[in-house]
Formats: sequence, structure tokens, C-alpha cells
Amino acid sequence: MSLFISFEGPDGSGKSTQIKLTADYLERQGYQLLLTREPGGTMIGNQIRQILHDVANQEMVAQAEVLLYSASRAQLVHQVIIPHLKQGGVVLCDRYADSTYAYQGYGRQLDFETLGVITRFATQGLKPDVTVYLNLDVEQGLKRKIAASHLGQGEWNRMDQLDLEFHRRVQAGYLKMAQAEPTRWLVVDATLPIAQVHQTICSRLEELLQQGEEKNQEAGRMESSL
Repeated sequence: MSLFISFEGPDGSGKSTQIKLTADYLERQGYQLLLTREPGGTMIGNQIRQILHDVANQEMVAQAEVLLYSASRAQLVHQVIIPHLKQGGVVLCDRYADSTYAYQGYGRQLDFETLGVITRFATQGLKPDVTVYLNLDVEQGLKRKIAASHLGQGEWNRMDQLDLEFHRRVQAGYLKMAQAEPTRWLVVDATLPIAQVHQTICSRLEELLQQGEEKNQEAGRMESSL
């Protein structure tokens, strides 16, 4: 069965760790797995990522920013995500379209109706089956990101440099979106032990995968009875 899982959260929330643990868990279950990220995930997307994250590009306006993120996303969805899902695989994506609503909508305060049009065009209307949001105080997350970058573990990018109020608006936006779609979103306290966060994620995925298997079995029974 196909399943599309996205991970969201502030930098420093442990997304990379939880994505790896989730990937290991799903691979042990025998699922055909694809790991990808935004922006990036394709040759074209990776080039766009360099432009977006380069700290030298301080003159970039918010409108150009959202269009670049969306261009990378369109390439990823068309070239990578949809083909894998059509083959019955599972996709784990480090950030997806909800990042646009959080960062450019709530953070940059761009018009949501316009963002919706751009996002639906870029994604062909594709939404994740479940979105995991790792919730962490923004100051704590930035401190973790700074410490990691000093150790050569990860990048310090143009978006990280924005002020605390921006990052607080982003976090508030994520929580608002999660509240509006509780069946799709799984909000997890990122301050909990890594193993506990992982178990919470696995429990939710087990439910979804079981539901998917049951639907497939029911569809098979209906087909065989025709």
C-alpha cells in the first residue's frame, strides 16, 4: 500500500533523527521506502535549495522565496513522490507544503489564498496521509541548531537568521494548522526522550498501515466476487 508521511518542526527539533528511526522501522516491516526532503530531493531542487539557504541572499523578497520553494516542490512531486506512491511505496518527506503556509503564510504574512493557489498548482493537490509535527520552543530549537552547526552537523541557513518573532509566528501557525486537521496531524512533544517520540510516531503509523491493509483486503474480496 502507498503512504505519504511528512515531518515538520522547527530546526533543532530532532526531525532528522526521527525520520531515520521511522525509516528503519518501516524498512524492517518490508515496505518499499523513499526518503526525500524539501527544498531539494531532485537535481533541480537541490540547486534551488542552495539559492534559498545561502545566507548571502538577504535581498530575496518573500514573493520570490515562496515561488522558489514551490518550484522545488513541483519538481519533487512530479519526478519523485507521485511515481513512488503509484508503485505502492511509502514516502517520508522532511518538510512539505505545510512549511509554505507556516513560513511564508504565518511567518512572512503573505496572503493565504494566493499561497493556496500556488501550492495546489505545485503539488497537483497531493497532501500527506499523516504529518508529524515535532513541537519545540523556538529559542531552544535555534540553540540546538547553532550548537550543531558549530560541530559541523548541519547547516545554518538564511531562514535560521530571521528574528525570534518570525519563528514564533511560524510555530503558532503550525499548531493552528494541526488543530484544524487533527486526523492528519500528529503533534509530538520534541523535548521527550528520543525513544518515546519514536514510539508515539510508530503507534500512529501502525494504525494507518493496518487500516490500509484492511482496505486492500476488502478491495480484493470485492474484486474476486465480481
